[in-house]
Amino acid sequence: MPVTTELEALFSGAPLAAREGRATGSRYLVDLVSGDTHPIDSGRWRSLSGRPMLVSAGPGLTRDGLDTSARGIWRYRAAFPIAVDQPISLGEGATPLVEYRAGGSASPPDLCKLEWFSPSGSFKDRGASVMLSTLRQLGLTSALEDSSGNGGAAIAAYGTAGGIEVTVFAPAMTSPAKLLQSRAYGAQVRLIEGPREASQDAAIAADAAGEGVYVSHNWQAFFVEGVKSLAYELWEDLGFRAPEHVIVPVGAGSSLLGLALGFAELRRAGEIDRLPRLWAAQPLACSPVDAAFRGEELGSRTVTPTIAEGTAIARPLRLPEMLAVLRVSGGGTVAIPEPEIAAAHERLAAAGLYVEPTSASAEAALRHLRANGAIRPDERAVMVLTGSGLKSPLPVR
Repeated sequence: MPVTTELEALFSGAPLAAREGRATGSRYLVDLVSGDTHPIDSGRWRSLSGRPMLVSAGPGLTRDGLDTSARGIWRYRAAFPIAVDQPISLGEGATPLVEYRAGGSASPPDLCKLEWFSPSGSFKDRGASVMLSTLRQLGLTSALEDSSGNGGAAIAAYGTAGGIEVTVFAPAMTSPAKLLQSRAYGAQVRLIEGPREASQDAAIAADAAGEGVYVSHNWQAFFVEGVKSLAYELWEDLGFRAPEHVIVPVGAGSSLLGLALGFAELRRAGEIDRLPRLWAAQPLACSPVDAAFRGEELGSRTVTPTIAEGTAIARPLRLPEMLAVLRVSGGGTVAIPEPEIAAAHERLAAAGLYVEPTSASAEAALRHLRANGAIRPDERAVMVLTGSGLKSPLPVR
């Protein structure tokens, strides 16, 4: 399905223009496929067409607009679509950026963004902080999420910190160990029989029954707004410059879309003159984005179990937007076989970087891109290492 022409302004950094009588620069929620729009303060999690939405293009933030009194993602509060009086913050953001050589003689060396330093152990704290802060300001008191992993843990953590009741819906087959973190934060966990989609359906039904508000990190536009702080932070980390390439593990796509939004805003604000090339790393065992990017039919590849379980999403909701981002940025996809993910996990650990296997797919992808010349030796590449290895440890061989 093609995305609407709104894509150009949203992801490329094109100048803003008035739309349908709206003032230039006014923000609203938009479904890029159908073109449906809704007021920014409606808090809706899907459009009338039943698809996820994003926030319309913002003017971007210059270095003069940084809140230098804040250390983490709230330094970039002026870039968020709704001003929040009292953010729910646990110190998210300001994660380390360290050097790493993925092979060869890359100069400058490759860099790793260590997102597992986030309070709950993954990059999803960025989205949870902004999303729940914004929705609480709009009246949220009870939140419903469907997740068995990092998303549920992040929303449970920030909900507790913000005085919001959180219920996490998870498949009954989920390992109890994966739900311990959400329970420890005080979230109620409901186990749902059936496939992964049944948990989403149960959460949506609870929303319809008035039990709370569905705040799925896969659906809510404000979650992606929080993740875009990653682009702003990389820009600041690199001396107010953009890297040539960013490689990120991709499942539902919030990390990829957040990076695209942030860098597009920086271009629109005149802080950078080009977008980084964005690359999506996926396990070959579950690689719908890679398949679609290469022109294959959705569902044409057999899905099998993968150690990179954080990206094992066979039918991502935001697939059209992800494909558009990859093409606009000049990037692409890399699908990694299981043995290569495991080998990348070992290499990172040997360098002192203990990540969940999902993150290791980014290292393996970077090696492919270096080897085939897509990333030249003189170009700077950043790998986003999204989550802690303590959450999903692999046996040591």
